[in-house]
Amino acid sequence: MSHGHDIHIKQENFVFSSKTKNFCYALMVIGAVLTTIGIFTLPKAEPHKAEGHQTEMAATEHHSDAASTEHHMAAEEQAPNYQNIHGIDTFRDNEQIHGVPAEHAKPIATRIWTNLLLNGYLVLLISICALFFFALQYIANAGWAILLIRIPQAMSTFLPVGALIILAVFFIDGENIYHWVHYEHQHLAKGAPGFDAILDDKSWFLNTKLIVGFMVVIPLIWYLFGKKLRSLSYREDSEGGLMFFKKSITYSAAFTIFFGFGLSIITWVVMMSVDAHWYSTMFSLYNFATGWVTCIAIIALFVLYLKRNGYLTLVTDEHIHDLGKFMFAFSIFWSYLWLSQFLLIWYANIPEETIYFYKRWEMPFKFHFFFSLVLNFLIPFLVLMTRDAKRNPKILTFVALCIIVGHWDDLYLMIMPGTLDHQTGLGALEIGMTIFFAGMFIFWVLTALSKKGLVTVNHPYVEESAHHDVGV
Repeated sequence: MSHGHDIHIKQENFVFSSKTKNFCYALMVIGAVLTTIGIFTLPKAEPHKAEGHQTEMAATEHHSDAASTEHHMAAEEQAPNYQNIHGIDTFRDNEQIHGVPAEHAKPIATRIWTNLLLNGYLVLLISICALFFFALQYIANAGWAILLIRIPQAMSTFLPVGALIILAVFFIDGENIYHWVHYEHQHLAKGAPGFDAILDDKSWFLNTKLIVGFMVVIPLIWYLFGKKLRSLSYREDSEGGLMFFKKSITYSAAFTIFFGFGLSIITWVVMMSVDAHWYSTMFSLYNFATGWVTCIAIIALFVLYLKRNGYLTLVTDEHIHDLGKFMFAFSIFWSYLWLSQFLLIWYANIPEETIYFYKRWEMPFKFHFFFSLVLNFLIPFLVLMTRDAKRNPKILTFVALCIIVGHWDDLYLMIMPGTLDHQTGLGALEIGMTIFFAGMFIFWVLTALSKKGLVTVNHPYVEESAHHDVGV
């Protein structure tokens, strides 16, 4: 519906104020200091010696065809304790539970690299979902979000940073973070002590050459798509006409196809392979929901910040309302996927699947298990139910921050229990590195926004966006 009066479309140019820059610098300095403190205060104790225990268990599991009944009974008695005490993956063979060789002992420094992986993956996920948000407006011929489109464009420019961090972590400490890399380097023959049938079966996919190829090629193609789509949008502003708009639709459609397949692969190789014996057919969609709702929450925060500082004058409560509806809806969508994955695994009760949640049910991770649900479902669902709440900047800011923190915690649960073989909790390292990344991300996005006009003045749907009305 129209607002009933003429609206003049004019360009706005964001000026990155020194006050905001200092805020970003402060976040990065505080984050760097806390990270440094966290690194130097890491516990000096060595992680539990899993290697010897691993060898003993592997020897008992690889029995010959002539193994006695007593041997089977002993294995059955050992498996539950082996699983419960050490959080070891298991597999089922003729309805008997057998322990899979334990992951190798890891140095304390691995905690540093897992935190870097966590934050690098989060910013990569947010950046690629921002690019998808941008492309989706062209594919759907959507008009409502055109006045906001420069924000996801700017967010998408951070994509190479996240991709390079993930790749660097894999090369530096991949053998400790990913047990399958350590296992690959052992070159164990079938029947040898420590041979892992599950990892051996997955070696056609989980091998270093293929994974590095995926980590390089997929983000590179995403980057090239993003660069092209942003270029078309900027040329549309400067030259006008429908040619660039039509090209944007074509490129957006091509990108979306590759986005779906590429994101699935990246989630498998970067996140799911942390627990190499475990698998879930819903995992990639679950990760998409995590990145998508976090991306929308961040877009909402940038919109509110710009509005508060006198920019995006044509953005009204109607646009804010729609962002609130997206946050509300996709928080429920994420919760649906979380519950579906959890209930299916719980009901089937297959050991190699249930161990994933068992690890996360133990302290200190049990707190995060429920804390994530509160931040990612309960708060958005209960707070954003009303129309007025979706239009209230303070309420929307609070919920958006809850969603961002909640999904950081969600990724923390995906990585830490399957990576670290010694108990750990939140400390100065985790908090500091996250604050540093937050400051760097805000600085990067606002710098990108300051380089181009905030309004897509020649977009064919900019008038429609300016007259946007949700009708309720």
